[in-house]
Amino acid sequence: MNQIRDLQELINTSISEINLNFKPTELYEPIIYSLSNGGKRLRPLLALVGCDLFNGKIEDALQLAIGMEIFHNFTLVHDDIMDNAPLRRGKETVYKKWDQNIAILSGDTMFALAYHHICSTKPDVLPMILEVFNQTAREVCEGQQYDMNFEGQKLISLKDYIEMIRLKTGVLLGCCLKAGALCGGASAESAQYLYEFGVNLGISFQIKDDYLDIFGNEEAFGKLNCGDIIARKKTFLYLKALEIAGIETRNEIIRVYNDLSISDNERVKLIKYYFIELGIKEVAELEMERFYSLGLEFLKKIEIPEEQFRLLLSISTSMMERSH
Repeated sequence: MNQIRDLQELINTSISEINLNFKPTELYEPIIYSLSNGGKRLRPLLALVGCDLFNGKIEDALQLAIGMEIFHNFTLVHDDIMDNAPLRRGKETVYKKWDQNIAILSGDTMFALAYHHICSTKPDVLPMILEVFNQTAREVCEGQQYDMNFEGQKLISLKDYIEMIRLKTGVLLGCCLKAGALCGGASAESAQYLYEFGVNLGISFQIKDDYLDIFGNEEAFGKLNCGDIIARKKTFLYLKALEIAGIETRNEIIRVYNDLSISDNERVKLIKYYFIELGIKEVAELEMERFYSLGLEFLKKIEIPEEQFRLLLSISTSMMERSH
């Protein structure tokens, strides 16, 4: 049962068995659609692996894991509205398939469902799990607000950007691992080390996301290739390019990025050219590796046999090596 594919199958089966046959159907059909839209189920998988890492019973963390996946999908439903994103995992986003109001309300309902499943976990560790989940839910919203704030700000530091993706992406991965570990009987100290690993993994994961948007494959990635450039989002690649470029090149990148008279195709072509000339592809790869290595340092502090990290390292390695 502890193999990754078996755990993913368990998660998918458990999600498919959630009874959402309620009325009004306009509220619940988008939830069913969102939860059945696939994905690698990384967050619930990390929760289960976090539990297994300390020889806990997988079933003790299953409802927690499902709750984390529902919460994650809730954030995606709302993020897609704010980002005007037409596609998610290669399919229409909820607000595009239905409408914005239904997407907002269905997302709100998903948050309530997530809380219900998380509260079904072991009573003796529930207070600690709710503490980290409530903190994480708040921080994810903070990260999204920072992301939106950045759209209207001309000057953003890389430090500010890293903090934004720590909140928006990293803390949820850390939360899943920490909550799963607590279900498995981990000490508070070991669970926190696992949390820090997850946060750094999440930062690396998001930089990879930025990287793949420019250098990935649109069909495999499941959303518009170079969509970040088209939307003029200030990603790690863009901010790093401004940091290392000379004054003339820096000013030209800013001009091309923000000049609305330039077509999307021309903007993408020019910005990709500058990224390649500045070696941003290689710089991003090094930064991904740096944060991942920082995370691994926290794993070394957890006093359990090295072989017990096999599943976790297999998952994290596949996250770092993905091509879409």
